[in-house]
Amino acid sequence: MKEPFKILNNNLLALYEDAVPLLGGAPFESLEDSELSIENFSFYTSVSAVYSSKIEGEEIELDAYLKHKKSGISFKKNYTKKIDDLYAAYSFAKNNMLNIDNVHKSHALITRNILAASNQGKLRKGNMYVLTDFGKIEYVAAAANIISVEIEKLFVDIALLLNTNLSFLETFFYAAQIHLVFVKIHPYEDGNGRTARLLEKWFLSEKLGSKAWFLLSEKNYYLHHNLYYQNLRKLGMEYDFLDYEQSLPFLLMLANSLNLHNQ
Repeated sequence: MKEPFKILNNNLLALYEDAVPLLGGAPFESLEDSELSIENFSFYTSVSAVYSSKIEGEEIELDAYLKHKKSGISFKKNYTKKIDDLYAAYSFAKNNMLNIDNVHKSHALITRNILAASNQGKLRKGNMYVLTDFGKIEYVAAAANIISVEIEKLFVDIALLLNTNLSFLETFFYAAQIHLVFVKIHPYEDGNGRTARLLEKWFLSEKLGSKAWFLLSEKNYYLHHNLYYQNLRKLGMEYDFLDYEQSLPFLLMLANSLNLHNQ
C-alpha cells in the first residue's frame, strides 16, 4: 500500500510480514466470546480493562473484578472505579465510530477518576515529560504547540486506512503503529496509554469486526510489560527525533497476543 500518509508509514511492512508468525487470519477467526458473558456483562471487556489498568500500576486482580462486575460483589470504591471507567470507554467504543471526537469522549470516560473535569477529553496545554521512578526524564513528548497538528495528522491517516482495503497483516501492522504514534504524541495530561491500547483495538474492530474485542492484547502487553516499555524506548527519548525504523519489536507485540489464545 503506497498512500500519502501524514504521520504513519509503511517502511517496515515487508519486514513485519516476514516476521509475523501467522498464517492469514485463521487464529483471529477462531476467537469467540466467553460463555461467561451475558447481556449486561462482557468477560473480554473486563479482561481488557483490568490488564490495561494493571500496566499503569493499578492493583486490581481479574478474579476480583469479575466478581464485582458480573456478580455485584462490593469492594472499596477505589479498588474498582478506574477499571469501571475504562470498561465504560471500551463499551462506548464498541458502539461508536472511530474518529477523533469519539476518542476524546472515550478519554473523558477513562479519566473520570484520574483528571480534573476540565482536562477530561481535552488535549494538554503544557509540555509533557515522562519520568522514571527516580525522577529522571525518560521521554519528552510532543510539544504542546504541535499536539493538535500531530493528532490531526494521525486521524487523517486513520480515516484513510478505514476507507482502504487492507490485508489481515496490514491491519495488524497499522493498528500497532497507530497505538505507538498516539503514545509518542502523548496528547493528554494522563490516560494516554489506556487510550492508545483502546484505540488500537478499536481500529482492529472497524477493519476486522467484533472478534477484535476478544483479542487478549492488553493482557499480552501486561505479561510482557517490561518488554513493552523497552520497545517503546527503542525509538528515542524526544518526540522530534524519534526513529520509527526501530519500531518493529513493538509492532510485533500485537500479533503475538494471538498466541495467548492457544495456551
